[in-house]
Amino acid sequence: MSDVQGLENLSPVLLDELRALEQQFDVTPEKLKQISHRFEEELIDGLAKDGTNISMNVTWVLGFPTGHERGSFLTMDLGGTNLRVCWITLKGQDAETEVIQGKYLLPTELKTGSADALWDFITESLAEFIRSQRLGGRREEPLPLGFTFSYPAIQEYINHGKLQTWTKGIDIDGMEGEDVASLLREAMDKRDLPVKLVALINDTVGAMIASAYNDPETIVGAIFGTGCNAAYMDHVGSIEKLKTELPDDTPMAINCEYGAFDNARKVLPLTKYDEAIDRDSPRPGEQAFEKMSAGLYLGEIFRLILCDLHERGLIFKGQDVSKLREPYLLDTGFLSSMEDDPFAATRSNFEETLNIQITWEELQLSHRLAEVIAERGARLCTCGISAICRMKSITSGHVAADGSVANKHPKFKARWAQAMGEVLGWPEDRKEDPIIITSAEDGSGVGAAVIAAMTIQRIEKGDTAGVRQR
Repeated sequence: MSDVQGLENLSPVLLDELRALEQQFDVTPEKLKQISHRFEEELIDGLAKDGTNISMNVTWVLGFPTGHERGSFLTMDLGGTNLRVCWITLKGQDAETEVIQGKYLLPTELKTGSADALWDFITESLAEFIRSQRLGGRREEPLPLGFTFSYPAIQEYINHGKLQTWTKGIDIDGMEGEDVASLLREAMDKRDLPVKLVALINDTVGAMIASAYNDPETIVGAIFGTGCNAAYMDHVGSIEKLKTELPDDTPMAINCEYGAFDNARKVLPLTKYDEAIDRDSPRPGEQAFEKMSAGLYLGEIFRLILCDLHERGLIFKGQDVSKLREPYLLDTGFLSSMEDDPFAATRSNFEETLNIQITWEELQLSHRLAEVIAERGARLCTCGISAICRMKSITSGHVAADGSVANKHPKFKARWAQAMGEVLGWPEDRKEDPIIITSAEDGSGVGAAVIAAMTIQRIEKGDTAGVRQR
């Protein structure tokens, strides 16, 4: 149901185009169920063997936190946009966690540059943070570090991990297949930093653990932001590919890495705009699901549609559209603001960002397109979570969500909940939703600190399962 009024007053040609686009981007309840069931098949396949679309990576995070973990920890989060460094003090779930942070913008040239340049940037930023916060640290008593590495990595140990593939538009040569933890240690040793890497953490697992630290109803961690992913707690006995002497009932956090769901293109409803994004991406044929639903791509889908309509002489006639032709100029925030702001604000956004004087008709069309794209994204985002819930017979609980789309888009949560109800068959007259999104905004910081604390506690008790000495 659209919130845009007066669409029936669009010119017949534009209205026909809009109706055709609505049809292309519509994900019906039947289609959602088909995608979700295929998702479950791929999740199970990933637990059984390596080399599948959905990696289902073992993380060696053995269970949820108690909520009593305490101590001070360095954390570092390498995302698609920033490097975030924090000094986090955990005081238990009954007291407020203290967070001191510094953000360092990832230079554009680094995203396709050399591995050495990346590690130099990371360790230089880390050294500057330690110095500016006067954290000290000595070789004999190094500062404990939880490193959130938000890219698919295979972990045979909690403090090591081999990068599988770059995502989120990053493509640095010479690092895939390498142990990023060892590379970080070497780079820190070179700078003589008084830091010990305790745990390598995926941001999605961090979101789940950060939320569970204060909220025992947490069932899943999810990222709905630049990328998309989910993590959940399984048991060792369900992970057929894992060769271990741990008891079958040992809990084990799984990092799904499901952005690559349906790379074979069997069930996803691709449009020509999705195909263009894939074709022009650093990794064509990879991360099929992510490219249809993640925040990095929603604004780009919108831009491609506008370019297509302009090139066919339907909108922005006589306007300078040179800015519109810049790939990835429009982020998801641009779409969010269109659904959140009055038309006057959208008009000024078009002028400031695109140098386009937009007509009233183009404004209405753009508003509706923003709705259509965002709604498809939100509905697709339910498919992975619903598949996990069905696979593990989870009927209620909290999905701890991090990421700009979950936290900042004004209608994401409502659209997601509506679609979850359709897929899982919730009663239409329900008083409340049995599974809801909660905010885990600092999963990559607090989550990394909690996992570092849990790991140190395990080691102190003599439990070194999944821990390597160096």
